[in-house]
Amino acid sequence: MMLPRTPSFRLDGRRALVTGATSGIGLGAAAALAQAGAEVWLAARRADELDKVRNAIKAESGAAHALPLDITDLARTADAVAATGPFDILVNSAGMARHAPALDTTPEDYDAAMALNLRAAYFLTREVARGLIAAGRPGSLINVSSQMGHVGGPDRTVYCASKHALEGMTKAMALEWATSGVRVNTICPTFIRSPLAEQTLAIPERRAWILSRIKLGRLGEIQDVMGAVVFLASDASAMVTGTHLIVDGGWTAE
Repeated sequence: MMLPRTPSFRLDGRRALVTGATSGIGLGAAAALAQAGAEVWLAARRADELDKVRNAIKAESGAAHALPLDITDLARTADAVAATGPFDILVNSAGMARHAPALDTTPEDYDAAMALNLRAAYFLTREVARGLIAAGRPGSLINVSSQMGHVGGPDRTVYCASKHALEGMTKAMALEWATSGVRVNTICPTFIRSPLAEQTLAIPERRAWILSRIKLGRLGEIQDVMGAVVFLASDASAMVTGTHLIVDGGWTAE
């Protein structure tokens, strides 16, 4: 009797683009993909920080390249993807939050959050898909969303709006590109110890509220998201598209 074999989680020979790669979930994603054998292009705005991450990956015998890039510059981003792609894997981890009560939201804060979390994500994902489809290659495109793309939260109206929209965008893109073998999914973490979460976790009452909602009783760590990235990037998730992988410690289970 021949038993079925588990599909490989290895990513040898694949090319990956990771945005927001110098810190937090983006840094974890870049490390995870490199450790699984992918050749990784690291994208972020600060060239000096990109060099540090690239050198750290190379020190572990990984393959990495620095790509200084502000993905809100749509023309520059399209040119960079065309010049360095096609990419088999995208992890779009660049994001921001400007938390405030809805009654206090300024147009400037709204526009800044939407420009990065949604507009830039839309056109970046499109450009990576364009390269894959033109080359006749399958791929896995992963947008880092949030548990807040499925629920609401205090002082997070704009952030929630951007992430709910990202979820809908991902589903529609997955439907359009499925026949080309291009899969599109999101990862939805809870509060992860990262620079993005620091402003909230530093407030004792907010930290207590967060811990009361996470059923596993602890904050998320970068490592908690790394396995999810490798799974969605690899052949182990070959039948997974147009959906979300929630990494929230049970927050949204009730």
